[in-house]
Amino acid sequence: MIFFFSVIKLNAGFNPLYAGDSTASDVIVNDSILAQMAKNNSSLAPEIPLHPSMENFVTDYAEANDESFEKLKINKSNYFKTIDKIFIQFDVPVELKYLAIVESKLKTDARSWVGAVGVWQFMPGTAKRFGLRITSKYDERKNLWKSSVAAAKYLDILYDMFGDWLLVIAAYNSGPGPVLNAIKKSGSRNFWKLQYFLPKETRLHVKRFIATHYYFEGGGSLVTLGKAESEKYLKDLEAFNSINNSNEEPEDTTNPLAAMSQWIAVVHHEDNLKLILKK
Repeated sequence: MIFFFSVIKLNAGFNPLYAGDSTASDVIVNDSILAQMAKNNSSLAPEIPLHPSMENFVTDYAEANDESFEKLKINKSNYFKTIDKIFIQFDVPVELKYLAIVESKLKTDARSWVGAVGVWQFMPGTAKRFGLRITSKYDERKNLWKSSVAAAKYLDILYDMFGDWLLVIAAYNSGPGPVLNAIKKSGSRNFWKLQYFLPKETRLHVKRFIATHYYFEGGGSLVTLGKAESEKYLKDLEAFNSINNSNEEPEDTTNPLAAMSQWIAVVHHEDNLKLILKK
């Protein structure tokens, strides 16, 4: 599984935390390595924060959905792999695949009472806008690959519009209009401040996504943070890297955990963040 730093978008003009050179190479960091780091390394990167109002919600949601989520892990692992491939291709954070669980529990034939269909619950108009064919005999909203491509394109457009993943998820549920209206009424672009100007279902949709992400990943990522929260986290991470890289004694680079501790860094390539390991 690709860790959350693999393909995370930022606003243009963000200063890189680490200027990689020709000796640096991209690496994939999985949950097991991070878990080992948590046990064995006293100098850990700061954890992704969970909004205080979400602590009980995340716990309660996990308990209520534990059985169905475990079944998805077993029965839908190939679905996750397919969505990962597509989202990587379109430079969309792979963790946004958990939005499909909130939308449909990964059911390709899911249909809502308002006519949304498929894993990504596209309405007819939005589906056609992103190239999905809908006829009396065939509905490409039920095609996992094609609908996931459409979802990646739509999420990308919404990010360009809002620059904040929590607002993107809200807009995916309600459409951009209600989110823009909530921003105007609240005078804020912070989800936690404007949430009560959103429809209740949209507000809960964002919270369900965060809770689902925490269940499957065991923690949060930059897509579970708003823009301001992300910027603060990245500043904390920069401070961590500055302290960690100031050690005079080199770490044992034969130990992958030590190497991760020594060289964990975030770099900016065009509009993407990538986690790298310097050789």
